Amino acid sequence: MRLRLSGPLTGLGALYALGALVVDQASKLAVLHGVDFGDDGKVTVLPFLDLVRAWNTGISYGMFAGGADGWWLLGGLKLVAAVFFWFWLAATERRPEAIALGLLIGGALGNAIDRVAYGAVFDFVSLHAFGFYWYVFNLSDVAIVAGVALLLYDSFIGGAVKSPS
Repeated sequence: MRLRLSGPLTGLGALYALGALVVDQASKLAVLHGVDFGDDGKVTVLPFLDLVRAWNTGISYGMFAGGADGWWLLGGLKLVAAVFFWFWLAATERRPEAIALGLLIGGALGNAIDRVAYGAVFDFVSLHAFGFYWYVFNLSDVAIVAGVALLLYDSFIGGAVKSPS
């Protein structure tokens, strides 16, 4: 198997990656610079949705939170993941897989940019209901979860559908 940088659906995946990255970074900048969190550090938007200011120095759910020296390692891992997904994208011939990989690339890059710019990932969406609070996340995380879900769907249910050549 030869590694390639582009394939039949690389443009489609790149479009989704760029879209996820732009939406993520724009939303983070808008919330960081446009929301007054007040004294309690949160803004209630809906009965089940708050905006909060949270800096995640670790990975999912704050696991493996590193000190000031660990941010480059986690940011570097996200960049390595994005490169891996790009090579995968260049080899795929299925639209759902290309879209999913684009979402994963955009999400990984969005959080990597935060690590470089701030030393941590900015999370701000807090969902809750009936006293249960889900973890705080951002739109890069949404893109990553959507990308994984689409890859799973494509693998188990939609994998037989190929894009026209």
